[in-house]
Amino acid sequence: MIRVVLPMHLRTLARVDDEVTLEVNEPVTQRAILDALEARYPVLCGTIRDHVTHQRRPFLRFFACEEDWSHELPDAPLPSKVATGAEPFLVVGAMAGG
Repeated sequence: MIRVVLPMHLRTLARVDDEVTLEVNEPVTQRAILDALEARYPVLCGTIRDHVTHQRRPFLRFFACEEDWSHELPDAPLPSKVATGAEPFLVVGAMAGG
């Protein structure tokens, strides 16, 4: 089981209180996790990735094992700790402002 932590506004939209657990087939990648997340919570379609291009939305970042994976290829395998559920995959709202 893959563990996914969402920012509060997406948890509210998906009506979940805490982290989400998902079944994801190998290889565990950003694309595989986001596909499974959108399949289980269709209301999230288009909120994390663009509907057409499937590119990450601005002001959202992805983290795995305390590393920023936001600019990695979507099909790059994630660390084994994420793949085994030992560590969560984080979707984080980026901070902006001045």
